[in-house]
Amino acid sequence: MFRYWKNLYRKYTSNNDRGARMDNAGFCNETYESLHNPASDDELVDIAGATLDFSSTEDVPPLDPEYGYGNTGYSNGMTGNGVLMDLLDEPVPGVGTYEDFNTIDWVREKSKDRDRHREITSKSEQSTWALLHSISDAFSGWLLMLLIGLLSGALAGCIDISAHWLTDLKEGVCLSGFWFNHEHCCWGSNQTTFQERDKCPQWQSWAELLGGSSEGAAAYIVNYLMFMLCALLFSFLAVILVRAFAPYACGSGIPEIKTILSGFIIRGYLGKWTLIIKTITLVLAVSSGLSLGKEGPLVHVACCCANILCHLFTKYRQNEAKRREVLSAAAAVGVSVAFGAPIGGVLFSLEEVSYYFPLKTLWRSFFAALVAAFTLRSINPFGDSRLVLFYVEFHTPWHMVELVPFTLLGIFGGLWGALFIRANIAWCRRRKTTRLGHYPVLEVLVVTGITALLSFPNSYTRMSGSELISELFNDCSLLDSSQLCDYNSSENRSDSGVNTLPDRPAGPGVYTALWQLALALFFKMLVTVVTFGMKVPSGLFIPSMAVGAIVGRLLGVAMEQMALNHHDWLIVKGWCSSGADCITPGLYAMVGAAACLGGVTRMTISLVVIMFELTGGLEYIVPLMAAIMTSKWVADALGREGIYEAHIRLNGYPFLETKEEYGHKTLAQDVMRPRQSDPLLVVLTQEGMSVGEIEGVIADTDYSGFPVVVSQESQRLVGFVLRRDLVISLDNARKRQDGVVSASLVFFLEHVPPQPFSGPPVVKLRGILDLSPFTVTDHTPMAIAVDIFRKLGLRQCLVTHNGRLLGIITKKDILKHMAQMSNRDPDSILFN
Repeated sequence: MFRYWKNLYRKYTSNNDRGARMDNAGFCNETYESLHNPASDDELVDIAGATLDFSSTEDVPPLDPEYGYGNTGYSNGMTGNGVLMDLLDEPVPGVGTYEDFNTIDWVREKSKDRDRHREITSKSEQSTWALLHSISDAFSGWLLMLLIGLLSGALAGCIDISAHWLTDLKEGVCLSGFWFNHEHCCWGSNQTTFQERDKCPQWQSWAELLGGSSEGAAAYIVNYLMFMLCALLFSFLAVILVRAFAPYACGSGIPEIKTILSGFIIRGYLGKWTLIIKTITLVLAVSSGLSLGKEGPLVHVACCCANILCHLFTKYRQNEAKRREVLSAAAAVGVSVAFGAPIGGVLFSLEEVSYYFPLKTLWRSFFAALVAAFTLRSINPFGDSRLVLFYVEFHTPWHMVELVPFTLLGIFGGLWGALFIRANIAWCRRRKTTRLGHYPVLEVLVVTGITALLSFPNSYTRMSGSELISELFNDCSLLDSSQLCDYNSSENRSDSGVNTLPDRPAGPGVYTALWQLALALFFKMLVTVVTFGMKVPSGLFIPSMAVGAIVGRLLGVAMEQMALNHHDWLIVKGWCSSGADCITPGLYAMVGAAACLGGVTRMTISLVVIMFELTGGLEYIVPLMAAIMTSKWVADALGREGIYEAHIRLNGYPFLETKEEYGHKTLAQDVMRPRQSDPLLVVLTQEGMSVGEIEGVIADTDYSGFPVVVSQESQRLVGFVLRRDLVISLDNARKRQDGVVSASLVFFLEHVPPQPFSGPPVVKLRGILDLSPFTVTDHTPMAIAVDIFRKLGLRQCLVTHNGRLLGIITKKDILKHMAQMSNRDPDSILFN
């Protein structure tokens, strides 16, 4: 029986992790105490509209004794095989961990995980208890995905229900239970009529409650004032909670998630306080009526859930690379619960946010998204027993001629996407560089007041973004009482069914709705530019889709009336006869929404899947593909960056975009440091330097690490040592090794030469030395070097000539060089 379980475990774990990336982090503190104790609360930096606190350590304790098992040793050069070695005689707490605002070492993390897996496998053959432990370790990833899906789905359901209730609270209260929203309040009423199905005695507007009447100018003013007052109250609470408790909870979160998944560390960004405050303030921000959505922030919420739950499992708590695999799956969960699109969520994570996405992560992402979607469906937040947000049921097939207007919608989506990105980045840059950024609360209140003031008179701007899109996607039938369905009656009506109506002349209600939609379009376009990036949680999916849906509906009604009034035209005659149902305006709205969202985010495959999962319109994939691809081509012609990449560049994150091509002919010697006018490269020798001399080098510089050479004269490269590991190891040697003083010699050799008995004891630091750092020659084309940095996730690379060290190229150097070659400010890259 024991042999059976052992073979089963071996079969399950045979597909071990493949592929590794290296990205050495840099550290700048001087002593172990300064590394262990967080910086003062005054050390703040403004990132992505949030105030980043260097003192926050709630994500991962940087010096967890369990965590710091140190460098497992690896060979990561261009050639050679990995050789495992011990760090020191005993593990040193803190060695192998990372500081805030630095990048992880992918190769070291993957090596640690392989060593851990190898140790568990070898022990599993010794006892039944060890075998059970190894099996639980193998299945812990699936259990973690289950917990992430359950928690994220439950939170998303609560957010949907709460946001719907608070949004309706701006207009009135349910007397039978204040916790009911407008729709639920009137469900059980027997006094509603079909024409006025949204009116019932149990639901009363603020004018009815305060003034006793729902008609007249006084009632309109009371409702107007209460609408504005509630909107200002909700937005004020949201921005105050964000500033007081979790500065990271503002914005979309997707640019930072992309950066974190690439290996960057922002402690506290995925912590418990960020999760709690973002969940609460997201409800308040959406309910305030601002032009924003909850879809992007839900990705941030799901990643917070994943990061917190990772602490329950040792192999994810102690390994940053494994944790990022979980965060990639959590990003898929976020889109799954935001749109009810589990498959689209997995593709979104793969296409848009993930930096490293192995096949095992794909399977687990799908499982987690499935669990989250099932949990959300069980909660049933929309009350219609459907998972999709905008369910549509079109009864008319599309025709090949309609690809022309679909392509026009794609062109508009690309133009709008490029225009929006430029305008929003310009506004956000102005916010960061002027006094406007010093008054975030006032900015939120002013934008909310203007939004509420202008949106209340227009019914299409007064309703929430989700309700607006649902209204625009709707296919009119005899049962609809919307203004958009106010067509004149047709004498040759088909009797084949209620929903098979022929094209009819537009009535006065349709023309009124078109004017209101045109005004709503300009309003949405302007207010979304200044709203995205404020100090409240703000997503971009719903506002972008709303703009495209309005344009699509306008074009759809125009096409419908053209086919009705000119059915004898050549372009219409072949496929649309008199009295037939030829054009579906709701389909145009759906295509326009996808085109605008694609133009802003530059998503393609994942967006197509999200749209047909979102609407249930599987047979309309071809129009969606045509519009989305056209939108991407047009937007890329005007600017290569999507909105998230633009915000990453604006905030100076060290993110090396894989989509950006390097087309210059520079060499490594043109980018490396030191330059001709710079001081010589600071190096350590493998023997002969004392503890005091090394501590002096550390005190006089702020470099992330130091190359180790044979001697100052030869400059023959031996390896590379990280600053943080060096500081912690020297401090540990002074505390634990008797007799170590500043005059003690430091050796990076495997065999220390004999020393005189009268001298102080030596310090051996061979274990923290990376013996095979990545190196290139000085004549290596930078196109190859950039490709190496992208595919392996490097943090730095050493430059040699005939084995002699010349300089170093860091990720920040490459980003600065690429910015300079693109005529951008190279000093905009802020972090290592």
